[in-house]
Amino acid sequence: MVRQGKTLLDDVAWRVDDGEHWAMLGPNGAGKSTLLSLAGAVNFPTSGTVRILGETMGAVEIRRLRERIGHVNPRHPVRSSMTARDVVLAGLTGTTERMTRWEPSPAESARADELLIEFGLDGTLRWPTMSQGERGRALIARALIADPELVLFDEPTTGLDVAAREQFLTSMDALPMTTVTVTHHLEELPKTTTHALLIAGGRVLAAGPADEVLTSANVSACFDYPLTVTRDDGRWVARATG
Repeated sequence: MVRQGKTLLDDVAWRVDDGEHWAMLGPNGAGKSTLLSLAGAVNFPTSGTVRILGETMGAVEIRRLRERIGHVNPRHPVRSSMTARDVVLAGLTGTTERMTRWEPSPAESARADELLIEFGLDGTLRWPTMSQGERGRALIARALIADPELVLFDEPTTGLDVAAREQFLTSMDALPMTTVTVTHHLEELPKTTTHALLIAGGRVLAAGPADEVLTSANVSACFDYPLTVTRDDGRWVARATG
């Protein structure tokens, strides 16, 4: 993957199977966001082949493919004073704001209300006054309303305090569909993580079952710093060695 003469990804081969929950970790500038943009059918590769949900990019109607993928991004650019309910409903149209002259069907409205209840949200809450934790749960509900086959999380716990982070991770643990979570911090991975990919300098350093990849040696090499990785009650922790 090359942009403006700069190599962003180099010789990347990565396969995610149905029902797996992947973590993608690496330092700043490693290529995580670029790889996630390919997985989400947001950007096209400059070389090589990208297949998503059985479809090859460049040989499929991209809008239809994107409808099958949910995104959770804490930097979601809501500008207006939308209610939590409208934030969720906007996931049906794939738009930031709720579309004018568009109305959800009764079944779609009922699904939005179910998700609000499931994630403990008052649908009348306004985006500007919602806490970071409430916004995060609203964005998960937004991503799920179209029943996607794949959900991508882009540093989803950014800006959350400890309590909000734990509530968010509990919500992630309950998701049955295939997921990919990008983060800098092992502590922010849900217990249900099955696989992990470590990337640095645009190259994959390790990929496979989480317990085999998230080792002290691998993580230290990825972040170029001596780290000790442990796991307690299903959650990973990384600390400076010594």
